[in-house]
Amino acid sequence: MTTALLTHSDCLDHVTPPGHAERVDRLRAVAEALTTEGFAGLLREDAPLADEAELLRAHPQGYVDKIKAARPAEGTVALDADTHMSPGSFRAALRAVGGALRAVDMVMAGEAANAFVAVRPPGHHAETARAMGFCLFSTVAIAARYALDRHGLSRVAVVDFDVHHGNGTQDVLWDDPRVLFVSTHQMPLYPGTGAAIETGAAGNILNLPLPPMSDGRRFRAEFEAHALPRLDAFAPELVLVSAGFDSHAADPLAQLVWGVPDFAWITRRLCDIAEAHSGGRLVSTLEGGYDLEALAASVAAHVAVLMERGA
Repeated sequence: MTTALLTHSDCLDHVTPPGHAERVDRLRAVAEALTTEGFAGLLREDAPLADEAELLRAHPQGYVDKIKAARPAEGTVALDADTHMSPGSFRAALRAVGGALRAVDMVMAGEAANAFVAVRPPGHHAETARAMGFCLFSTVAIAARYALDRHGLSRVAVVDFDVHHGNGTQDVLWDDPRVLFVSTHQMPLYPGTGAAIETGAAGNILNLPLPPMSDGRRFRAEFEAHALPRLDAFAPELVLVSAGFDSHAADPLAQLVWGVPDFAWITRRLCDIAEAHSGGRLVSTLEGGYDLEALAASVAAHVAVLMERGA
């Protein structure tokens, strides 16, 4: 058994305007960090293109058609103030979803113990019928529904530790009792959702908002007190992770002050949950992280723990 790494060069063809935080260099920094000697044991695979029908697990056909039609012939087009598309963006998004679904298949089949999906655009802000926050499709929510329906699971946990609340994931999964969505994030901060009182139609959502300048000790205490017991009681058959690394103190878009060891810590705790309830099956998908050096170091720490636990 080993850790799978799924990515694809098509994700570099999602081009954003000059100066945009969610830029091509993010994926290049991640790729470079994972090509050092310590990561030689990764099971590397190209992320396949998702069938467009898979997008319907989270989005109506009309929305998918709208996003597909918004592709410009050249240059970039703005879907909102933050979210842009270039000619290669739709295909890149299909690679992102396809990579997440293939990773689910791999861990469910025992081809890999766990997996990291290094793709872009990110997905956790994409609501059922609205692109926003750099995101086009709700990648991890789609993967959760896919795991439930294709692999016959009853309980899937989605844990989001991006500094921004995963409003899109929450929107898609709001009334699905088969999924427990846990999000830790800064508040107040974009997109303005994620209050503790937002618990889902089936009581299936746990939001843990953290005030600005919260450090790793505050985060760890909150997660241990609230998230870990809830996850343990839920006993997921698969753990999915929205892995955002923008809680790092160096990140320019927020004000949490985590360090690289905090990302290793949360990875270990989530692996503990996976090992206790799902045979270690865990799939992590890249979300945010906008300081390139901090992103690279944090991803390296995250994947190193996955490899350690997946060996």
